[in-house]
Formats: sequence, C-alpha cells, structure tokens
Amino acid sequence: MFPARIRVGVPLALVLLALSGCSHPWGCTDTTAERGEAGVSVRIEDTSGRPLGVTAEVVAWQLGPHPQVPDEGDKVHFHFRFDGPVGNRGPAVDACAVDKERVALGCQTVHSSEGFPTDGDLRGDNWLTVEHPEQVAGVLLIPNDQSYDRRTCDQDMKDGGGMHPPERASVGDQL
Repeated sequence: MFPARIRVGVPLALVLLALSGCSHPWGCTDTTAERGEAGVSVRIEDTSGRPLGVTAEVVAWQLGPHPQVPDEGDKVHFHFRFDGPVGNRGPAVDACAVDKERVALGCQTVHSSEGFPTDGDLRGDNWLTVEHPEQVAGVLLIPNDQSYDRRTCDQDMKDGGGMHPPERASVGDQL
C-alpha cells in the first residue's frame, strides 16, 4: 500500500498530464467541412461555412491547345477573378471543368495569389487538362477555401486536428 501523500499526488499528476494534452490520444479529432455549392461565381467560405468577404468568379473559358504544348491537344483555358480582401497569401478554391450534368472532368486548386491586380480585384488565367475536352460544358468553382489546411491528428497528435476543408474535387465528382 502507498502512503496517503502518494495516493493524493497521483490524481493531481494525471490532471496535469490531461491539461497538457499528453494524457490520451482521443483528445485529437479531425473533422471535415461539407463541400459548398459549386458555381461560376462563389462567395468563398472558411471551414465553418462563414463567408470570407471574397468572391471568386470564372470570367470566361474556352477550349484550345496550350501554346507551350500544342501537341497535347485541346485543354480548358479559363480566366478567373477574385474580388475582396484577399491578403498576402489569400484564399484558394477548386476550379473544375464539368460536363452538362455537372460531373467534374478535371479539377485543380486556384489561388488568389496567382492573379494580377486589375481595377481593385485580382485576375488571372489557368489551364485544365481533361481526358475528353469535347464534353466540357463549363467551368465551376467550389466556394470552400483550400488555402489553409491544418495538420491532421495522424500527422501531429498534439497540435493537429480540428476542422479541415472538404476533400479537393476530382474527376467524377458530382458538383
């Protein structure tokens, strides 16, 4: 049997370990935000669904060969615009070429920092590679900010976890 002083000190030590985050692995949880409604123009939202005050828009798109790799055939060339307080790094959204049923044919993340300042907003262009360019009916943006994704519990049990953006859109996703 342990002396009374030790028996009293053990619960206190356990409380201190719990408060420090080192007590048990169940304290770290990862959650994933729901994917927002895709559109040609979207209000970008953080992982809890709150608007960031920034709008992203597909201004135009067309099919054609990329000038640096014309032998690869047609690609989707789209122009985008970010409007609002984007900051230094700024938000990012997934851009997807879709067919007439809004099924993604090709996607990539577009960062506001890729744009150039023009009349108070940021404008730029990018290219999407799709397997069947003849099926492209439009380019849509997904409103979830993809610019910051904190570490997961698997990567860092002590400091990871929390709300994460939804998985990035990929070919075959219904938008």
